[in-house]
Amino acid sequence: MPRVEFIQGNDLHLLRSGAEYFPALLHAISEARNEVYLETYIFQPDDTGLRIRQALIQAAQRGVSVRVVIDWLGSGREAAEELCLTLLREGVACRLFNPWFRRGLARTHRKITVCDGQVAFVGGLNIIDDLIADDGSGMPLPFPRWDFALRVLGPLVPLIHSEVDAQWRKAGTMDLRSRFELLRSLRQEARIASQQTGLAALLVRDNLRNRTSIQKAFLQALGKAKQRAVLVTPYFAPGRKFRRAMTMAAQRGVEVVLLVGVGQFRLQDAVTQAYYPRLLKRGVRIVEFHRTQLHAKVAIVDHDWASVGSSNFDGLSLFLNHESNIVVRDHRLTADIDKELRDGIAQGREILLADYDKIPWWRRVYNGFAYVVYRALMRIITLGYYG
Repeated sequence: MPRVEFIQGNDLHLLRSGAEYFPALLHAISEARNEVYLETYIFQPDDTGLRIRQALIQAAQRGVSVRVVIDWLGSGREAAEELCLTLLREGVACRLFNPWFRRGLARTHRKITVCDGQVAFVGGLNIIDDLIADDGSGMPLPFPRWDFALRVLGPLVPLIHSEVDAQWRKAGTMDLRSRFELLRSLRQEARIASQQTGLAALLVRDNLRNRTSIQKAFLQALGKAKQRAVLVTPYFAPGRKFRRAMTMAAQRGVEVVLLVGVGQFRLQDAVTQAYYPRLLKRGVRIVEFHRTQLHAKVAIVDHDWASVGSSNFDGLSLFLNHESNIVVRDHRLTADIDKELRDGIAQGREILLADYDKIPWWRRVYNGFAYVVYRALMRIITLGYYG
């Protein structure tokens, strides 16, 4: 795994949910003059999706090279194929990622857009309306989905551009030699700055050169934590190393807070809750977010380390799917994210060990059974990497 390479001089702007993200994304696409890359897990044909689709088509009509990668499974097979055909008819180049699982089980769970090689967006937001559940049910949400992305300007953008361009090429037809040469060309060069201004690094996870990149970054950050670490995820089911890093930080006096989404998938909730007793006994605070769908994949450690991206803290994201996170060493941006996370924690419900002890015995049995099944499946589909 390439070590984390921080690059200075980036302009990093936090975008809060769709209310800030989609206008910024539409503006960047409308201003593009040469090239737009967009990669997403979900691209729904709702009002939001139709606005993004139209912006991409209009860009292509004015001569911009527009390339879109959509995950075949995340968007739904028929919907993804129909959208891709529509875009192709309108002059937008479109490819589906891993249709019919022809290249294994991995999905692209990344959410990346790069316009003209000058501005990039990386985060957790799919192309779907903020007030519609993203599980395929179409159910309305009581409040906008809670999520974050970063708009990036500066020297990190070329690296992001290289990654999304590589994904575009890999989603097409390439022989083995071309794929090997592409992997070699993506090696990162160290560009460490002495002044910590706008320091940011791109982390990606795939199943060749970056199998554990994102997890190792979190393990290192938790290992160096001195005061406080907040981890936010809709789905929590990491391996032993990740959990041990959390509990070891808590046991040496670091305030470790896990803010987790609940209520979307009953089986996922059961797996997550199976971890509660062990984490709580070792000093980790757990807060459940019930207000609306939590989709954010965000973390802060102390006052100068933060991560925003697409990777959940579960087996699929950490050991199977293609993911992308931006890690920053920036006091200002970390403070902005910390404020949002404190608000989220205040809106959540903290779980105490006594609360878990009061749940019915059959729920505890169900949670344990769900955990055993999940662990067995993850070990099979990740070829033993999930522990």
